[in-house]
Amino acid sequence: MHPEALLDACAELVRLTLRLEHPADAVVSRFFRDHRGLGPRERATLAETVYTVLRKKLLFEHMAPSGSGSGERRLAILGFAGARDFLHGALTGQEKDWLAQCDAVRPEDLPERHRHHLPEWLVPPLKAQLGAGFWPLVASLAQAAPLDLRVNTLKDKRAVVQKELAQAGIQARATPYSPWGLRIDGKPALARLEVFTRGAIEVQDEGSQLLALLLDAKRGEMVLDLCAGAGGKTLAIGACMRSTGRLYAFDVSAHRLDALKPRLARSGLSNVHPAAIAHERDERIGRLAGKIDRVLVDAPCSGLGTLRRNPDLKWRQSDRTVQELAARQSAILHSAARLPKPGGRLVYATCSLLAQENEAVAAAFGAAHPDFEPLDAGALLERLKVAGAKGLCSGGASGSAYLRLWPHLHQTDGFFAAIWRRQ
Repeated sequence: MHPEALLDACAELVRLTLRLEHPADAVVSRFFRDHRGLGPRERATLAETVYTVLRKKLLFEHMAPSGSGSGERRLAILGFAGARDFLHGALTGQEKDWLAQCDAVRPEDLPERHRHHLPEWLVPPLKAQLGAGFWPLVASLAQAAPLDLRVNTLKDKRAVVQKELAQAGIQARATPYSPWGLRIDGKPALARLEVFTRGAIEVQDEGSQLLALLLDAKRGEMVLDLCAGAGGKTLAIGACMRSTGRLYAFDVSAHRLDALKPRLARSGLSNVHPAAIAHERDERIGRLAGKIDRVLVDAPCSGLGTLRRNPDLKWRQSDRTVQELAARQSAILHSAARLPKPGGRLVYATCSLLAQENEAVAAAFGAAHPDFEPLDAGALLERLKVAGAKGLCSGGASGSAYLRLWPHLHQTDGFFAAIWRRQ
């Protein structure tokens, strides 16, 4: 594609994405469906440009007014992910001079808000939690996340899959914590590989894999994934159970559960029972009260732990939506307390960075439910032979600790988990 045409396409995709009416990945996918003539390299450039603009939106909007042309074009130029010499073929002399001036700006000369690239409401709680760790977190969120895979242990061993990927020209290394994980740099096409089509791998962040590991579901048990979504953790839990017992996958979105069906078919699991529910008080849940060995509440949350993958979320959330989510999370968790049998395990998890959705919800639940004994996530992971398990955990009641994963510390998405046993 000619440089001018590619830049025009970038500008149009930036315009559509910055409406913030839909998730960025959905907007990009729709754009590619509507422009089927785009090649793989052009698609990669478009996607990376848009995600760079979303990551550095405040800085780019600060620089854009000094340029010429449409606002979307200026943002696309600043975020352009292709080679600069290629881009220059589409620029006027005035635009080249302006871009050189922008490139010459030193980060240390910028105001703080143009260096952290975060909405102002999000900065105080993160600084309060992290202190000196705030700026390392900012640096990590400015980078694209690697691609993590979970090996389906029902079908293959990690070393075998790693070798098979290498034969396909894809270098994968073992994740440091999850015993099932492989990590790949870049975004290679996996969907047509035999290792994918036969269900030996699933795309899943290492932190998400650790949540499934913490549940520690056993053969023959009754297990419930209460907010299953598209089922990534459900599939990992089912493999732990060796496709025995009963694994319920509930969600309020039938659409999200539909995305589980092809993944479930590839996985080889026969113990998973998906069902759409109306709400956390649905009678389907009530019928299981006091009968479940292990319950995972991967609650709907702000998703701010996934900003490396979904940078638009920081512009689509607000302090008000976080307050509303925290109330919803508490309601779901309190409802889930009916489900475990005596001695059963309850895990509350989010992919949020914020204590308001994490420690605060867990502490309130613990205070309201003295019949639930808090468990130490670090000790549980150590028993499961996870290397450096204690370094993954912090806070919690006396004698216990929460799982607390951070992108800048653990190279995973941001995750939280609290664990209890019903007495």
